[in-house]
Amino acid sequence: TSIRYDGWRIVAVCFLLATFGWAFGFYGQSVYVAELQRLHGWPASLISSGTTLFYLSGAALVVYVSEAIKGFGPRNCMIAGICTMAVAAIAIGQVREPWQLYLANAVLAFGWAGTSLGMITNTLGLWFDKKRGMAISLALNGASFGGIIGVPLLVAAIGHFGFPGGMTAAAMVMVVVMIPVILLFVGRPPVHASASAVEAADAPSPTQIRARAFRDIGFLSVSAAFALVLFAQVGFIVHLISFLDSVIGRQQAAIAVALLTAMAVVGRVLFSFVIDRMNQRLASAVSFVSQAVALLVVINVHHDYALIAACALFGFSVGNLITLPALIVQREFDPRSFGVLVSLITAINQITYAFGPAALGLLRDPSGSYTLPFYGCI
Repeated sequence: TSIRYDGWRIVAVCFLLATFGWAFGFYGQSVYVAELQRLHGWPASLISSGTTLFYLSGAALVVYVSEAIKGFGPRNCMIAGICTMAVAAIAIGQVREPWQLYLANAVLAFGWAGTSLGMITNTLGLWFDKKRGMAISLALNGASFGGIIGVPLLVAAIGHFGFPGGMTAAAMVMVVVMIPVILLFVGRPPVHASASAVEAADAPSPTQIRARAFRDIGFLSVSAAFALVLFAQVGFIVHLISFLDSVIGRQQAAIAVALLTAMAVVGRVLFSFVIDRMNQRLASAVSFVSQAVALLVVINVHHDYALIAACALFGFSVGNLITLPALIVQREFDPRSFGVLVSLITAINQITYAFGPAALGLLRDPSGSYTLPFYGCI
């Protein structure tokens, strides 16, 4: 509870880690698609298939983040993630052939595994127990900042230096900022974490934990629900500008998306103060319903202010739906299984939502509008 507790410095490091991780990994993909289309004239389907490879490779790797942290420590894993992401970013800027893009995205997946949700939740779990929900919520606001601040700066760098130069400059900034911060502030976890490690000597192996999880209705209900919701959420957000552009115009669409992102930060911060004391399954269900209501408004009310308000309502839950699965796992399962189960549920979610944008596109093309895919999301 003390502001001087080392764990709060780890939260700040994870905030920065999320900012760079999501700027280069999650949000950066839209920048890469646009730039590579402009430079090489490649079909969008060819470039976006590289994005799908990135998501699926990252999902396969994030399963083992918990074991990597136990084996090498959070500091070394973070540094490896940053360095790998920097190499991949520079490589994407130098792409000349499609196979080089696929290779660069495969390398980027290693960086994403070392800078995204699995790494952050597992690392904060070493410093926090009762305040874990608050710590994770505050740290993951860096993900939103990666979209709000990181992407515009990346675009500006590309505009000034060109695509190869801009990607190299951005990667160097990430390395110069993050490596000293990690070396300075990320030390050994507190004594209670070490004690837990000793107690966990007779704990089941990660393989046994994963096998048991797939036979546990509690785990299956959480992983299935959040995988489906994130499938719908990511698909909706990716197609949102295309939908709004034809309804209220590009300028108003940009305002709606910016407000959605800002409300994700507001929702995450407000929830962080109460999320550890809430019925987290009930909070999740209410969040699902609020997004369904927002989608109903988006489909049926084509008025500027109503659409912008619906995007704000949808955005209020966006951040919390990333945080809640880890907190439910913490509350309902053996503490010794936390890292392995969080990594597993993160991988399941990522594999599922990787297909969200493509699935909504496939539903939209034959129907000629977004009504059918958005009702499918509801």
